[in-house]
Amino acid sequence: MKNQICSSSNMSLCDIETGKKVQVVKIVGQNTLKRRVLDMGLVPGTMVSVERKAPFNDPVSVWFRGYELSLRQNEAEAVLVKPLGCSGCTACGRGR
Repeated sequence: MKNQICSSSNMSLCDIETGKKVQVVKIVGQNTLKRRVLDMGLVPGTMVSVERKAPFNDPVSVWFRGYELSLRQNEAEAVLVKPLGCSGCTACGRGR
């Protein structure tokens, strides 16, 4: 059985496996980087699907709001997300 990633802990977008759907929780980093990512539409609450990853996770291609966006590794690391559909784990209580 694969290990489930619990939604009680936030991860960066570049750590999410291809094909997984996540929800944006927070944007971290320097003010200019935060503003750039927010201007691209990755605001808290946005549902995102990780479509593709290049070698070494640079860039990461995501799908949200009807279009595909490629993010550099530093941009993807600034986006904290929580996985959707957390089933089978006991840490967050959904798997009980």
